[in-house]
This record gives sequence, structure tokens and C-alpha cells, in this order.
Amino acid sequence: MVNNTDFAKRLHKILHEYELSASSFADKIHVGRATISHILSGRNKPSLDFVMKVVQTFPQVDIYWLLNGKGTFPKTDFPNPSTPLTSPPIPEKNSESGTQSTLKKNTSPSLESVLKQSSGPSKIKRIVIFMEDGTFESYDAT
Repeated sequence: MVNNTDFAKRLHKILHEYELSASSFADKIHVGRATISHILSGRNKPSLDFVMKVVQTFPQVDIYWLLNGKGTFPKTDFPNPSTPLTSPPIPEKNSESGTQSTLKKNTSPSLESVLKQSSGPSKIKRIVIFMEDGTFESYDAT
């Protein structure tokens, strides 16, 4: 269960880290200013929708840290916010064959190969993939 006072302290830490006022933070995550005020004062508990908006808008905020203080903020495995993220290379034009791709193929194992590798008494029953936009896909191993 989320402790309102501790959650508010962690929210204050986020505001301080990003140098935001409560109202600019509310605008940034698209919630009402009263919502932020009530959470910061400890009057209301944050909704799941509120928490998800925070972690989606600020990728350096770890959801487990935000909810119960476990983990770190900012995330240690996330790039520095001042470092720009690089985009994948653009395929080069080759006069002989049209387009020559410089992109690497996805070398992740396929679902089928993962399912075949599961052995012993515990077998994979279902794999769920969560997308950045909050949707998910579920694959049953049957």
C-alpha cells in the first residue's frame, strides 16, 4: 500500500530534480493542478493513471521507487537526460542494388525458440509484452 506522505516526498524530489513547480508538473503530465496539490498535501492517494503518466513522461523515474521507495532515482541504468538519444542509422543508397541497409537485424530469439528451450518441470505458460503506450500483447504457449 502506498504511503501518502512518503509518496509526496518522492514527488517533491522529482519536482526538484526537473526544476518544476507543481503547476508546471501537472501541465507536463496532463493532470489537473488540484490533483497534484491534493497528492502533495497527502489528502489523496495517487491513481494508477497518475503514476503511469509520471513514469511515461519522466523515463528516469522508476515505478517501484515512486510507489514504495525501493530502487533509485534517477534510474542508474538510464542515460543522462542531457545526453541526446541517437536514432538508428538511415539506410545508404547504393547505385548497383538500390538501397543497402546498414541496420542490424533483430537477433532476439523468436517466441517459438524460447518456448522450445523451456524444459524441466516448469514450462512457459504465457508471455506478456508491455508496450510503451500502455498496451500489451499476450502469447499463450499452447
